[in-house]
Amino acid sequence: MSDNIFENEFSDEGFWNKAKKYARVAGESVLEPALKMYYAAQDPDTPAWARTTVYGALGYFITPIDAIPDISPFVGYSDDLGVLVAATAAIAAYIKQEHTDRAKAKLTEWFD
Repeated sequence: MSDNIFENEFSDEGFWNKAKKYARVAGESVLEPALKMYYAAQDPDTPAWARTTVYGALGYFITPIDAIPDISPFVGYSDDLGVLVAATAAIAAYIKQEHTDRAKAKLTEWFD
């Protein structure tokens, strides 16, 4: 069992539902690290500890209980961004260019 309670909150469906539903509100600055980590976690080269870190951060992102409610305009996703940036830094060595490219392609699909 994981020590990260938010890892248990993660699901592919929950992640994609929240990302699509709140894409415009959360913005690219929140979604880009989330997508990069998501794609890195799907990569079999990413070690288990890094996937656990990713799923914990993404679990926090999709959980309805936040330090700052997501419905707060402009600041509602600042805690999510902080968690995502910290997790991204922790697993940065495992985020490949292909993960970044896929994240940017998805953002272009959603925002252009």
